[in-house]
Amino acid sequence: MNTPNAIAIPDVQSSADSRRIAIDKVGIKSIRHPIKVADKRGGVQHTVASFNMYVGLPHNFKGTHMSRFIEILNGREREISVENFEPMLRTMVERLEAETGHVEMSFPYFINKTAPVSGVQSLMDYEVCFIGSIGEGGAYEFTMKVVVPVTSLCPCSKKISAYGAHNQRSHVTVTAVLNDHLWIEEMVQMVEAQASCEVFGLLKRPDEKWVTERAYDNPKFVEDMVRDVAGQLNREPRIDAYVVESENFESIHNHSAYALIERDKRGGA
Repeated sequence: MNTPNAIAIPDVQSSADSRRIAIDKVGIKSIRHPIKVADKRGGVQHTVASFNMYVGLPHNFKGTHMSRFIEILNGREREISVENFEPMLRTMVERLEAETGHVEMSFPYFINKTAPVSGVQSLMDYEVCFIGSIGEGGAYEFTMKVVVPVTSLCPCSKKISAYGAHNQRSHVTVTAVLNDHLWIEEMVQMVEAQASCEVFGLLKRPDEKWVTERAYDNPKFVEDMVRDVAGQLNREPRIDAYVVESENFESIHNHSAYALIERDKRGGA
């Protein structure tokens, strides 16, 4: 209720701007909020995500209402789920009177893995990012990004050495535009199957022997890694477009080896 002594507070963000330059993305970055994510086994993981939230700003508006982004996050009850990810994005675009919007939700995801010989179980964490975008006309696009640690063993080192070969931990990053639901576990398995060997959180000595020999029998250059993963992604009908990257943290060099393949299957590029 207004009082006789109430002072009107100007809304500077909504004032006009005369420069006639639209802004592609404006909003907030790196705000943390609890989320829940369903896993393939039927369970639910409760974790904390870091959000980046943006809208497109028309040329005639001076600024956007930053506080509304926070209100939208807190308005989704205590936790945000994958199921209300798109509705949250559409609410954001509507509340901020924008035509386009973009939300990135980055979080750690845990998969329970079983060692290959001893059978001991341990959790492996993976970096995951869900990206939702609404373009002009209201079309929604969902992208999933997963960073998968693996082992790679150098084919050249194996070929030229009298014994042994250098190997290293690698990060394979897949950023995929999806047209249907794809489990995080499925994406991880597609990548791990193409590595020299997958990585485990806990290994006993018989497991270490198995992992070492598995990598030695399956050498991969960084180029092999991205090509083999790309082959898997090409055959997956739920993926419309992708970028696959591999960074090998070299064990005998003070630099990383890197390769990238990008393809939009919708256009045949």
